[in-house]
Amino acid sequence: MSQSFPPPPLGQSSPAPAAGHGRTPAPNLVNGSTVHGIIGEQRLRHPWEIPLLVVGALITVGAYLLWTILVVMSVVNAIRGDGPTIMDIGDGPLGNLVIQLFAIVMLLTLILWVARAIMYADLRARSVRMSPTQFPEGYRMVAEAAAAQGLRRVPDAYVISGGGTINAFASGHGFRRFVAVYSDLFEVGGAVRDPEALRFVIGHEVGHIAAGHTSYFRLLFTNLMMQVPILGPAYSRAQEYTADNFGYALTPDGAAGAMAVLGAGKYLNAHVNVHEFADRAATEKGLWLHIVNWRASHPVLTWRTHALRDRSRPGHLWLRPGLLGSPGATFPSAMPAGSTFSQKYLTPAEALDLLARADAVRPAGAINQFGRFPGVDYTGQPSTRQLQTTAPLL
Repeated sequence: MSQSFPPPPLGQSSPAPAAGHGRTPAPNLVNGSTVHGIIGEQRLRHPWEIPLLVVGALITVGAYLLWTILVVMSVVNAIRGDGPTIMDIGDGPLGNLVIQLFAIVMLLTLILWVARAIMYADLRARSVRMSPTQFPEGYRMVAEAAAAQGLRRVPDAYVISGGGTINAFASGHGFRRFVAVYSDLFEVGGAVRDPEALRFVIGHEVGHIAAGHTSYFRLLFTNLMMQVPILGPAYSRAQEYTADNFGYALTPDGAAGAMAVLGAGKYLNAHVNVHEFADRAATEKGLWLHIVNWRASHPVLTWRTHALRDRSRPGHLWLRPGLLGSPGATFPSAMPAGSTFSQKYLTPAEALDLLARADAVRPAGAINQFGRFPGVDYTGQPSTRQLQTTAPLL
């Protein structure tokens, strides 16, 4: 079969990676993924992360102790020929549940290892890898984030066909680590869009690696807790706030852009006013909204945006900003919150009046808020960041 791609010219070859003395030692079970040691850099962690990690470890250790007790009990009873064994417990729905949990705990170490291996293999088989010659701008962001966060090795980085999905993630297998960015999110890094927003996203994902979130043992000791309502999602949200802190430390200017992209997508991101967006974390109230947050693996986006704007305190994990004396909304708004009764909703006449007042003070070029696209000259109009971070008009 003939080659589809021409080979490189004779005499040219890929440069060999640096080797020999002076290289940072590779990660192992003792030194950790970063030069900061196995515990890592603690100043950027959300204060709830480690306490919840300890709870997860206790749940896992308790499950394995119970598993060991059941095994020993079954062996002893089988030898003696009397008393129940594991298989005897399996009568009825509750017994079947016990058997299933017993099997899951017994196989958890293997299940996690195989799942991570398959995920990494799937990326290597199907996705496009960033490199110095392929998506070099993105790969440079990964390498710079790895350097800033003290990683011993630059993680593999892949672009995945997004199909409209705005997402990115980090994981690993063995001591190898990787980040993956969906193409629809990766596109925001173009010069005419918002490169710093992509840099923040990559810094966030590399931050997961630097904070140890992708460690096999961490996943092993928290996997059972992740199945517990309220508790598992809270731990995940704490990790996300930690990763946001790493992204912010790498590029504070990219935080607003990243939240705008996550909120409105890669085309409409320029027209998201992140101050107005963040203020709704405090003005949108009610139990149902809190339940939505408590069930989520990531902080709800308004709370997350508020946390990236207000760096005086960690992101809110349980209760919305503005409660218990914490800072709330920064700018007043004439728009009522969705948690208020409908009597406060604007009448059509009031809405049209507010629009007229806003149009009177809106900066030139800030209209036509239907997205910004490559190939269009936006010279003379406010920049994306100016639109995102200006004070709300009302």
